[in-house]
Amino acid sequence: MNFALTAYDRPGALPLRLEVRPAHLDYLRAIAANIVFAGPVLDAEGKPCGSIIVYEAEDLAAAQKLVNDDPYSHAGLFERVELKGYRVVVKDGVVAA
Repeated sequence: MNFALTAYDRPGALPLRLEVRPAHLDYLRAIAANIVFAGPVLDAEGKPCGSIIVYEAEDLAAAQKLVNDDPYSHAGLFERVELKGYRVVVKDGVVAA
């Protein structure tokens, strides 16, 4: 099953995000088989201010573990996190039933 993470950085946390980013990217490489897609949310100036990651996991608990193990989570980067089930309806221009 897929789970969508929407994570919002704490105010003023861009320096922390940039500091932890190499470890975060290493982590994403290590769990790449569990990632459908991922990327930063951008503010009005085009600077990262959060993250969106869609994980493939057995259940919500497994997806939550993937979130909790991320170096961004360990660093306390996020002010607020939402993790919910997610279903793909349109992919590569094809609409599923």
